Amino acid sequence: MELPAQFGKYLLERFLGGGMSQVFQATDTVLNRTVCVKILTPEGAADEETRARFLAEAKMSASLVHDNVIRIFDYGQELGHPYIVMEFLTGADLRSIIKANTAGDLAARINIAIQGARALAYVHSKKLIHRDIKPDNLHVDLSGRVRLMDFGIAKSQDLHLTKTGFQVGTPYYMSPEQVMGDPATERVDIYAYGILLYELFTGVRPIEGETVERLFYQILHEPLKLDALLAVQLPQYLVDLIVRMTAKKPEDRPADFTEVIRILEAGEPREPAPPAPAPPAPQAKTVSGKKVTGLMLGFAALVVAGFIGLTMWKLDAIKTSVAVRHAAEPIIKNPAGDLLIVPNGEFQAGEDRHKVTLPDFYIDKTEVTNAAYAAVTKKPASADPGLPVVNITFTDAKSFCEAAGKRLPTPLEWEKAVRGSDGRLYPWGNSADADKAVTDNKPLAPANSMLSSGSPYGALHLAGNVWEWVDQPVQPSAGALASLATVLNPPPTAAEPWYSAKGGSFDRPIAHAVAYESMSLPARFAAPNVGFRCAKDAPPPPPAPER
Repeated sequence: MELPAQFGKYLLERFLGGGMSQVFQATDTVLNRTVCVKILTPEGAADEETRARFLAEAKMSASLVHDNVIRIFDYGQELGHPYIVMEFLTGADLRSIIKANTAGDLAARINIAIQGARALAYVHSKKLIHRDIKPDNLHVDLSGRVRLMDFGIAKSQDLHLTKTGFQVGTPYYMSPEQVMGDPATERVDIYAYGILLYELFTGVRPIEGETVERLFYQILHEPLKLDALLAVQLPQYLVDLIVRMTAKKPEDRPADFTEVIRILEAGEPREPAPPAPAPPAPQAKTVSGKKVTGLMLGFAALVVAGFIGLTMWKLDAIKTSVAVRHAAEPIIKNPAGDLLIVPNGEFQAGEDRHKVTLPDFYIDKTEVTNAAYAAVTKKPASADPGLPVVNITFTDAKSFCEAAGKRLPTPLEWEKAVRGSDGRLYPWGNSADADKAVTDNKPLAPANSMLSSGSPYGALHLAGNVWEWVDQPVQPSAGALASLATVLNPPPTAAEPWYSAKGGSFDRPIAHAVAYESMSLPARFAAPNVGFRCAKDAPPPPPAPER
């Protein structure tokens, strides 16, 4: 097929690979977003069993909605060719990451393992069995998020499409009961995921052989080789978990992925600390042989009275201090971008909504525009003056903020500017409403636009439009290293400076714009969807008046 080619409402632009089905990067010409289109080949479409299995995969996958499962947008048939339309993922599959040894340190690998296990726990909760777990079917994107993919041989309780005598699954990851052709249960996925974890933590497979017969003999009869696990000094609790997951008998494996997740999240088990000895019981002192109970009560009354007086004085001082803080300028006019006050106080941070308290600070109302960037750097604006400046490295952004008498925001400051005091996920609330943000392949918008979608403090485009640099060094994810290896020259390494960017962009799905999400990028990276905004410390409140 000569590309680009029109396929229904999808413009196929780049061939990504495939066998019985072919996968293309494409543009949805109606919604103007980048997608992945999987089309069954004419040979596959001619076989009724293959066609039925392909369409079953489409229906099955479309019903799954989870952060760690690839999203299915559409499926159907076009001129007799069955097809599936999926989200287009950046990053790399886990097979490539393991091969390049870019999965990161032990903590990063455990994070990948937990996310994959969460995906499979969700799939099993929907009464589905994947049956083809392998590193190729886990994808790690630029932000480090894992996606489970390819439900081509998944099986539900009421679906029986496997041909007689046909073994499903990749041989290296097949459980003994799959090899024997026994009915599959959820524990075949637990077994395969145990083999995958062995490979993730060591870089090698525990099952090797030149023939399928040799592979099947190892799976059925030979114990798991622990040499590679011990060579990398894997913590014993992880070794024990992998051994349990890959047990020959299904009943000897963990009952479900909830148990697997609990063990991975709990980490290295520790001996409980011995209880502290109980303090000795206080001995009542006596005066002339009598207990001083009356004296102690009188002294306690004096202490309470003094404490109440001191507390009232402190409350007055706090009220005065808060009044001074709230008197801070709500907006600072600045040629390099107006700043809005974000008042001091507690907010809900992260996916787990833990509580964080920040002092007063200011944040730019908009992304830095081409006009503002030109005014400060004395360089002519290279595009529409009102659009956000893009193709900016972290170093460029930091230098601009310093020259303008500002600084880059921290990730927590940036997140609070989005979430306000009620913990919302997007500037406008909790709904992933793509109509309220410049995402999903909409054109880049002026920085001072979409006023109704502002944050609780009035900041604009904190969701979508451009990714925004924040001042936090980070360790790159395996997906980030792999996906940028062919983009930057020289390829990035984990040793060079990396920083976070937040907020999603015009060419990404709305889900990427959730307040707590971020993307890891090398400090020297620049792209048409990366910009920034500045922040500034608020002056400290004056001391409370003496009483």
